[in-house]
Amino acid sequence: MEKENMNAKLMTMGAVAGLAMMGTACAGTVTVNGSTTVLPAMQQVAEAFMAAHKDVTVTISGTGSGNGIKALRDKMTDVAMTSRDMKAKETQDFESHGMKPVRFTVAYDAIIPVINKANPVAELSKEQLRDIYAGKIKSWKEVGGDDKPIVVIGRDSSSGTFECWQELVMGKTRVSQRALLQSSSGGVVQAVTSNPNAIGYIGIGYVDGQTKAVKVEGVEATMETAKAKTWPISRDLFLFTIGEPQGDAKALIDFMMSADGQALVQKSGFVPTI
Repeated sequence: MEKENMNAKLMTMGAVAGLAMMGTACAGTVTVNGSTTVLPAMQQVAEAFMAAHKDVTVTISGTGSGNGIKALRDKMTDVAMTSRDMKAKETQDFESHGMKPVRFTVAYDAIIPVINKANPVAELSKEQLRDIYAGKIKSWKEVGGDDKPIVVIGRDSSSGTFECWQELVMGKTRVSQRALLQSSSGGVVQAVTSNPNAIGYIGIGYVDGQTKAVKVEGVEATMETAKAKTWPISRDLFLFTIGEPQGDAKALIDFMMSADGQALVQKSGFVPTI
């Protein structure tokens, strides 16, 4: 089952205690929309938050970073989740409508190339990754693997993960039109798991043993290398609101950024900011 559809069940007594100290004066509904990468962490945080604030409902939709930003601009969500920073043109769009987006860094992440567990390849360079996704390298034999065609799995253009991959790996080179695009990180995992010749890329929170993580430039993707930014494909994860958050939305974000909330972020597989 994809992580987007899984109910987060992890919660610590520390998280409950931390929420109790924050008070229970909240009441209402908070809507959260956007990145499927941030989704697992937000699910865990929201579950803990609602356990302590039983009169508050947090509804979460994983539609992609770009769609989350659009929903925030259109006032269809209280909070946008993104796996990339807001673009200058997006910020200008908000400002042209008299709105000021406010950003919160809630986790660090590493984008990790993953292959099928049956594939013997263990390491790739950024140049090799770029050439694979551009369609220049077509066989695993060219990078030390078997003489099999490479099946390229990517993310669709509404994904912040796609945009970070484009910026950090591809540069000005375009992804091949033959790439099979997925609408979610869970979809990438499923596609790579089911095809022995596939390669995809996912956030560190989605590395769960179903696929094989590949070293890049000799560096292994771990919590430590992601936080130290020594992993070659690292990024920050964000929440955005229109103006400074108020009420229930503020309480939810404050909890996610607290020590107890960050413990849940780490349990969901991401690197905490504190």
